[in-house]
Parts: sequence; C-alpha cells; structure tokens
Amino acid sequence: MANTSSRTLRLLSLLQTHRYWPGAELAGRLGVSVRTLRRDVDRLRELGYPVEAQRGVDGGYQLAPGAALPPLVVDDEEAVALAIGLRAAAQGAVAGIEEASIRALTKVVQVMPPRLRRRVDALRTATVPAVWATGPTVDSEVLTTVAQACRDEVRLRFSYTAHRRERTARFVEPHRLVSLGRRWYLVAYDLTRHDWRSFRLDRLDHPEGTSERFRPRDLPGGDPVAFVRAGIDAIPTPYAIEAIVHAPAASVRVQVGQWTTVEEDGDDRCRLRMTADSLTWPALVLGMAGAEFELVDPPELTDLIREWGTRFTRATT
Repeated sequence: MANTSSRTLRLLSLLQTHRYWPGAELAGRLGVSVRTLRRDVDRLRELGYPVEAQRGVDGGYQLAPGAALPPLVVDDEEAVALAIGLRAAAQGAVAGIEEASIRALTKVVQVMPPRLRRRVDALRTATVPAVWATGPTVDSEVLTTVAQACRDEVRLRFSYTAHRRERTARFVEPHRLVSLGRRWYLVAYDLTRHDWRSFRLDRLDHPEGTSERFRPRDLPGGDPVAFVRAGIDAIPTPYAIEAIVHAPAASVRVQVGQWTTVEEDGDDRCRLRMTADSLTWPALVLGMAGAEFELVDPPELTDLIREWGTRFTRATT
C-alpha cells in the first residue's frame, strides 16, 4: 500500500479527473478500505480542498469549486500534453484565449522539472505549426462549457444554426469533442430527435450544462471521428473536388490528409477527393500537396486556379 502522503496526492488526482466518484470505486482505485478513504478525504479537507460527500448505498465524493483554484496534480505525460496544448492554443486555435494560454504556459513551464522541459522543447523544435488566418473560430467559453459537460456526463442545452441557416434549440447527451481540419465538432445523442448527431461548435450558441446526469450510450461504430466524417460526407455541398496528384499517396497524406481522402492511383501518383462549400480552400489544399496535379472536377476550380496563376505570374514580373 502506498504511504499516506502519496496516497493523498493520488486521491486528489483522481478527484480532479471526474466530477463524481462512487465511494466503493474510488476506494478500489486506491487499494484501500472505505474507512481509510474517508480518513484520506478528511485529510484533503484539512488542506483546504472542498471535497463533497454524498451518503447512502450509492454514495460517493466529488471535488467542488472552491474560493480559489487549488493546485492541480498531474503526471509526467499529462504535464507534457498540457504544455503542448497550451502552446497550440496560444497560436490562435480558439478565439479569445491566446493571451491567457501564454500566461498559463509560462506558469506550467516554469515549475516543470528539467527532464520534462527538455521533452517539451524537443517537441516544439521538431514541430512546424500550421496556423491558418481563415476559417471559423470557436468561442473559448463555448468550448470549455461543452468539454465540461462531456467530462461530467451531464445533459446540455444550446441553440444551433444548421448549414441551411435553420436555428433550433437542442437538448443532448454530449459524448465527445472532435477536432477535424479547421473545425471543432460535438458528437452527442439528441434527446429530441432520438438519434446521434454531430454539431459544429462555431454554429453552437449559449451552451448550458444541466444538473441531469446520464449513463453514456454506445456510439454506433464506436469511433467519434469516423462518425463526424460520415456526417460531413452526407451533407449536400456545392462542390465535389477530385484531382490526380503526381506523388505517392503516403507523402500527400502527410501534407493534406487531414482535410481530404487520398487513395493510391498507380505508381507515384494518387487520387485526391474532398467536398467544400467554396473553391478557395480546395485550391489552397492542392497547392499544399507539393506536387504536380491534374484537376478532374469541377471545371470551376480549373478556372479559379488559372485566374490565380495569371495573377501570381504578374506579381513576379
């Protein structure tokens, strides 16, 4: 059995990962009796941590919001992931949190032991960030509220504007957040429509977590990313882009695979497909492929690229 101090830190770490822990399950994770768990909880309370208890057969514990943010307990992998995530957020991935992300990143790196700081620096040095000035951004408060509802397994209400501009009120059981390409999506079970749905977070307004907890359902297929991709493919879009790129599929996927489907199409060439509601983004993606290409569809994209080529040529003469 771990000593009292290390076990108390482990207890605090577990309480910070879930909103609510049944007492028997929490004691089992720590490898102690329920009575010992109660003593450890009392010790945390003495240290100023607001641990709430629910009595009864199904009783348990949760860490309530306090007057001040208590110290967080994270392991090595979590600390590195936190630093990398804050660095990405500081580059503008989510609107409104760039400055706060920089402040938080400074604090995290400052207290990191040298061995972890070296890992973060190695990842930063080996990574070339791709920061886009275009595309929708997500309000940081929306992202935080939805993420907390997913974590705490509480039902969520919000207003949503669909791709045809219809505005509706939604009541859902949130499952997972998915970051795909330039957009964030929420995968959730829609309690009004009695089916699974994916929602773009930049079209989601005024999310409000409720006090209604739920037992998570099984997502069809089990893969939230595949579910979102299937939903995107099912939405009618004005343009279906197809091109033959004269480079191996593996190398093209590295450059643009996050936003497209890339398939082998003979030696040293591949077929690239994507759907889009405008032609500007597909033109940029084809340029990012880093190889010669031939457009198959649509003809309008050929006209746009020809126009860009003429303009770029004039700029260099």
